[in-house]
Amino acid sequence: MSSLEEFRHEKDHFFADNPHSPLTHEQKGHFDGLDYFPENPSLRLELTLKELLDKEEITIQTSTGDFQTYQRAGMFRFEVDGQETGLTIYASQHGYFLPFVDSLAGSETYPAGRYMEPEQLPNGKFLLDFNFAYNPYCAYNEQWSCPLTPFENRLKVPIRAGEKLPSVEWAGYELHPELNEV
Repeated sequence: MSSLEEFRHEKDHFFADNPHSPLTHEQKGHFDGLDYFPENPSLRLELTLKELLDKEEITIQTSTGDFQTYQRAGMFRFEVDGQETGLTIYASQHGYFLPFVDSLAGSETYPAGRYMEPEQLPNGKFLLDFNFAYNPYCAYNEQWSCPLTPFENRLKVPIRAGEKLPSVEWAGYELHPELNEV
């Protein structure tokens, strides 16, 4: 079993059985695993962070209308299917945060975006493995409050890696397509 397969298996087990799962008891009764894109090695990237001179603070609205403050740490530039694109990475007291929305939002991926936790490598670069991109907990249960993806991290390219849009059959509530407009 690959490390990605193992990660996905453990995550499904957590969602189904753990008391800290974002799923309600009723949702767990219908849950048969998360939907994922097949592993895409071309979306496992080692990138150099272009640090920003002005590490400006940004306030990000959450799915419940609250606000959280982050600091712009830098930018990553890369290609997806031959198209140049980029993402801003944010820093907080808890570490790095990388939310993004791709062109599949609302059809194949969660409208409000997915998250990644870039890994800083010993060589000074960062590993961005989109195969580990995940939906925030508010994608599964509207009781959770999740930061919405800032406009600057809305990609015009598809990211066919990581978690897909949750299944409405077990999600237990109407997904929020209006969050794609935020």
